[in-house]
Amino acid sequence: MSKSVERIQTGVRLEKRLLKVLKGLAEHLDLSLGDLIEGLALHSFENKPPFSEETLGKIEQLKSVYDLDLSAADSHKLKDRADES
Repeated sequence: MSKSVERIQTGVRLEKRLLKVLKGLAEHLDLSLGDLIEGLALHSFENKPPFSEETLGKIEQLKSVYDLDLSAADSHKLKDRADES
């Protein structure tokens, strides 16, 4: 059974290559980017893996295409290039 929710528009800043991978994955899964991000958040809140092995393989392909070399270990350590000067 589906649940009714209220959604709002938000301005979220993301790393450029990460966003490309997320958009590619959303397209592959036939989801909107918002639906993908909601699913990621809800799965992580319950400490549940959000993706099948097949989908993880697709993510690796997309990361390769978009040269995304970041990992979970990089989380919270990223800074904008403009901040480096």
